[in-house]
Amino acid sequence: MAVLKVKFTKTKRDKLAQVLWVLNWISVVTGLILFSLGLFLKVELEKRRELMAERELHSVPNMLITVGLIACAINFLGGKICYDCVDTNKFLRWKLVMLPYIILTFFFTLCILVGALMCYSMRGELEEALVVGLQDAMRFYKDTDTPGRCFLKRTVDLLQIQFQCCGNTGHRDWFQIQWVSNRYLDMSCKEVVDRIRSNVEGKYLMDGVPFSCCNVNSPRPCIQYQITNNSAHYNYDYQSEELNLWKRGCRQALLEYYTMPNEPRLSLYPLPLLLQLSVLTGVRYLQTALENVLRQGDPECESDGYLLETSLAETCSKPLYYKLLSSNEGATST
Repeated sequence: MAVLKVKFTKTKRDKLAQVLWVLNWISVVTGLILFSLGLFLKVELEKRRELMAERELHSVPNMLITVGLIACAINFLGGKICYDCVDTNKFLRWKLVMLPYIILTFFFTLCILVGALMCYSMRGELEEALVVGLQDAMRFYKDTDTPGRCFLKRTVDLLQIQFQCCGNTGHRDWFQIQWVSNRYLDMSCKEVVDRIRSNVEGKYLMDGVPFSCCNVNSPRPCIQYQITNNSAHYNYDYQSEELNLWKRGCRQALLEYYTMPNEPRLSLYPLPLLLQLSVLTGVRYLQTALENVLRQGDPECESDGYLLETSLAETCSKPLYYKLLSSNEGATST
C-alpha cells in the first residue's frame, strides 16, 4: 500500500512543478550564501592562524563551501527538471534521471543536517583553540630574536590594539608570564636580579602590561607598570579606580568577532535543510504522479502521487539497485 498517497489533477501537478521550480532557485541562492559564508570564515581563520592552536577548525568552512557548491549544482538541475515537468512529454527526458536525483537529494539533505550540527559545535572548538593559541602567543611575546617567533610581538600588539583587548581573559594574564626579553633587562640591577631569583622558574614577572593594552580613550596617561602598587602613582587606587587598560580579554574579543556577525547567518543554516526536504518531498510526489499519468496514457487525467510505493518496511527490505533497475525497466517499456 502506498505511503501518504495524494490525488493530483493536471492543474495541481503543474502548480506543484512551478512551486518546486521556485524552491529550487531559492535553494540555489541559499547555496551561494553558504558558500560565501564558508569562504569568509576560511579567510579569517587563516589570517589569525598563529593565534590558534593546531585544530581542525577549517572543517566547518570547508564543509560550508562544499555544501554551498553542491546545493547550487543540485538545485540548478532540480529547477530544470521541475520546469520541464510542466509538460508531460518533456518529462520523458528526465524519467530515468528522476529517481537517482531524488536519492542524491536525500543523501545531500542528510549532509546538510550533519553540517548544521558542526556549525553549532564550532564555537566550543574555536574557544579551545584560542585559549591555547593566545597563551602560546603571549608566552613567546618576548622572543623577538627567535626565528619563527619574532613576528608574535607585533601580531599580539596589533591584535590588542585592533580588538581593544588585553591578555587572554584579561590584563592580569600578563602578570603571570615574562613578556620582557632578558636582552632588555639590566642584570647589574639588584632589583631585577632579586625579582628573577624570587621566581621558582627564574622568570622576570611584574605587574605590568604591554603598551598595546592601554585604552586610548582614557583621559589619564597610561599606567602600564606597577599597576597594583597604589603608592607608585599619584591619586591612584588599583582596587576602586577604573584602569586605563582594555577590559576585555582577547579570547572573548575574537570569539565575538568570529561568531556574533555570523550567528544570524548560521541561524539561517536550517533554511537550506527545510528547503531541501520540501524539494525532496515535492519532487517525489511529482515523479510518482507523472509516472502514473504515463501508465494511464492520458495527460489530462487525475493521478496518484506518493512518497513510497509500498510500506516503509517493504521498501527498506528491497535493495537500492533493484528499485533503480525496476524503475529503468518501467521507463524503457513505456
